[in-house]
Amino acid sequence: MNRPSILGAAAIAVALAAIAGCGANPPDTAAASGGQTLAVVATTPELADFVREIGGTAVAVTQLIKPNVDPHEYEPTPADLRAIGSARVVVKNGAGLEEWLDATIEAAGFDGAIVDAGQGVTLREGEDGPDPHIWHDPRNAKIMVAGIERALAAADPAGAATFRANLGRYTAELDELDAENEAAFARLPARDRKLVTDHDAFGYYVARYGLEFVGSVIPSLDTSAELSGRQLTDLVAKIRATGTKAVFTESSLPPKTAAAIARQAGVAVVAGEDALFGDSLGAPGTPEGTYLGAERHNTRVIVAALAG
Repeated sequence: MNRPSILGAAAIAVALAAIAGCGANPPDTAAASGGQTLAVVATTPELADFVREIGGTAVAVTQLIKPNVDPHEYEPTPADLRAIGSARVVVKNGAGLEEWLDATIEAAGFDGAIVDAGQGVTLREGEDGPDPHIWHDPRNAKIMVAGIERALAAADPAGAATFRANLGRYTAELDELDAENEAAFARLPARDRKLVTDHDAFGYYVARYGLEFVGSVIPSLDTSAELSGRQLTDLVAKIRATGTKAVFTESSLPPKTAAAIARQAGVAVVAGEDALFGDSLGAPGTPEGTYLGAERHNTRVIVAALAG
């Protein structure tokens, strides 16, 4: 997760050149609306959803990474730099997910508040560093939205009461999600709670709900890693030996290799509309376009496949 990003530096250089050719940045959203809204940039779909839930109509959110785009390999655009340069708050996931962000913020000349939503979360250590997929445990999501609420209140004290009320409501919804997930897996025998995914994105989810992580198609927290022939053979053997029932694809990754492994192991592949939301959310306007909807989708699909 800590590899240097040559492409990221090149993308930022191109973005800077494009901005220079376009003249001045657009006005800050808050200033343009007479101070009625707070301009916030959120890196990922999950964070953007959190900010909208806590900020409500008092915030104008720019989401950098669109649905089904891999955040591990994201490259900033000129529009990203313009949005960051005119924002008052930038919210990031942290834990090494957005390696491109620090250079982007510096290039944009941002001088507002940077919120590390992962601050306070106990990180899971993977083979290649801290696991950034912290939101897959709703208890971590509660920590994240609490940090966002504090940052919004500091940036806009007049909206503090609204942000606090929204936090209370949404925290209760996260607790409800967590209880639903626990109840769903309680109905699944422990011997069937075995998970194989596209990449190692569900470590916090696995730990929270008592699953066994058998392996992943991409043997890494980072989607840029590759599966060797030996690792592929070992994963197929492990799926067979453990009695794992399915291989789950992810919405932001191509399903071809996962499907091939499932065929070799003689188990189901879960793909298409049932693909899991590992690094992203669904399309805007759909239930899965929200954090709560995407997590409910994941649990519903996993339990159904493993119970079959």
